[in-house]
Amino acid sequence: MSTHRNLANELARRFTKLMGGEATSGILLIVVAVLAMAAANSPLADLYHGVFHHRLTGSPIARLDSLHAWINDALMAIFFFVVGLEIKREVLDGELSSPARRRLPVLAAAAGMATPAIVYLATAGLAEPAQRGWAIPAATDIAFAVGVLGLLGRRVPASLRLFLLTVAIVDDLGAVVVIALFYTAHIELGWAMAAVAILGALVTCGRMRIAYTSVYILLGLALWFCVLNSGIHATIAGVLLAFTIPLRPLRGDSMALRLEHALVPWNSYVIVPIFGFANAGVALAGSGLSGLFQPVPLGIALGLFLGKQAGIFAAIVASDKLGFAPRPAGASWIQLWGMAVLCGIGFTMSLFIGALAFPQHPLLVEEAKLGVLAGSLLSSLLGYAILRLPPPAAH
Repeated sequence: MSTHRNLANELARRFTKLMGGEATSGILLIVVAVLAMAAANSPLADLYHGVFHHRLTGSPIARLDSLHAWINDALMAIFFFVVGLEIKREVLDGELSSPARRRLPVLAAAAGMATPAIVYLATAGLAEPAQRGWAIPAATDIAFAVGVLGLLGRRVPASLRLFLLTVAIVDDLGAVVVIALFYTAHIELGWAMAAVAILGALVTCGRMRIAYTSVYILLGLALWFCVLNSGIHATIAGVLLAFTIPLRPLRGDSMALRLEHALVPWNSYVIVPIFGFANAGVALAGSGLSGLFQPVPLGIALGLFLGKQAGIFAAIVASDKLGFAPRPAGASWIQLWGMAVLCGIGFTMSLFIGALAFPQHPLLVEEAKLGVLAGSLLSSLLGYAILRLPPPAAH
């Protein structure tokens, strides 16, 4: 167990050093968001939208009839595959591997998903279709939040960084469950049964300790295709596949760790930036920033900026004071508040859920993007400012 854990740590250390530190991916996402907004509000706007949404007549898969669909349904399946590998590693061999370790992160993540949803519904209302966006402000973007922490360097204690990562991973698992349960409109039973059969074959391969990565990749592609045609969002296949990949060493090699660390650079520096550029561009013409005060974008922005920090920070305080689980060692209450504020950076997963929430209402999708960008920007600026404050004097 310690062998593959040390291997993972060494690979992560080398990768971080190679890419110039953990702030790099967060900075890249900021640049991508700015470029997308600039493109959507420039003379290139028609070209920008045309590239991603123009119908692809020669697409080999009928359901993926645009570049935007290929990005959101195929490329993002790889993103969710890596998320699934991270969740599995943490649950079996990481910060979520024991009840004592997972109490506070799970409680904080649950409160950090429920409170933004309540704030959103209180602002946007319960009427259709607006109420379908309740889950948009419930997600935290790991790359963005950790990127901001990276800019702060040693001002942030290691325990706080680890806690934020753990909360964000639990948050991602919650978002996956939400997508599967609440954003699946209709299920094609035949395709769903075929997906279950393939998933069973993958589980069997894991139990038989089959060590050939190609077997899992081929079955994983078949699983993705069946899930895509079943009506369940195709990215769920990425998570299900990840859960079947062996973590324990096979022939001295941990397949899950090897795949995770091979794909992390592609996730951080290719897949997520492409997704961000394709989805973050929102036209401000006609509404300007005043459009932010419409019910949907305002509910999302307030959910991310106020709901996230309120839910997570309140959960930490209550847990510590009631003796349920102590707060992270070495972190002051001010620093914990700053960390909770940073969890309001929603970018990748929030944009993704926004597209799922309003498939028949493109105007609401654009409004949701504006709310996500506004709430994430406010959270990053305030969180950074709080964590820049000098640590309290030791007594």
